[in-house]
Amino acid sequence: MMDMHTHTQYSDGIGTIRDNVAEAEKKGLRLIGISDHIHYFTPKRFNAYISEIKRIKEESEITILAGIEANILTTGVDITDDMAKKLDYVIASAHLWPEGINAHLELIKIAIQDDNVDIIGHFGNLFPYTGYPSHGEYLEIVELAEEHGKAFEISSRYRVPELDFIKLCIKRGVKLTFASDAHMPAEVGAIGWSKKVFKKAGGTKDDLLFSELL
Repeated sequence: MMDMHTHTQYSDGIGTIRDNVAEAEKKGLRLIGISDHIHYFTPKRFNAYISEIKRIKEESEITILAGIEANILTTGVDITDDMAKKLDYVIASAHLWPEGINAHLELIKIAIQDDNVDIIGHFGNLFPYTGYPSHGEYLEIVELAEEHGKAFEISSRYRVPELDFIKLCIKRGVKLTFASDAHMPAEVGAIGWSKKVFKKAGGTKDDLLFSELL
């Protein structure tokens, strides 16, 4: 199985890339993504990050992908074309304190329409503060994601998105990923909730992004 959202010492995690990979191997994962926060990187640090992931890829029996977690801002997602070209995938997450559900959903729409973004991170974790979308608003988001070929992560850390939203994604062919959002090696592969709700929604392997690598 997969865990596409893990952090290391390159951002606010406490383990190394090698530590995360070792934990993934120990837990029998087939695929792990390293996805540190973009705002911790200088150009030099980013190049070191990419080089280290490439080096560890060659040593591991499981598939390792180089990702990043970018921020969705009112001005756009803070990922450059040059950075995106060096990565296997980009997660975009809303970390701004919300000003209400409409403002928050507009941020998500910005990310969905960004060509450099592959996955929307922990969609739903801010709804307790913004209010929850209606079914129609959920459908609008899913249809936009379908149009632009974007995926959503199922976050075991935040236990989002809601089951009905996941069902909508599966119905419309919008891909999903499993995510621990690990910040220490022991948390890598902690995707039990993701797997459970995915199965409950009727998901199959074909509904997962990167299913060909599993």
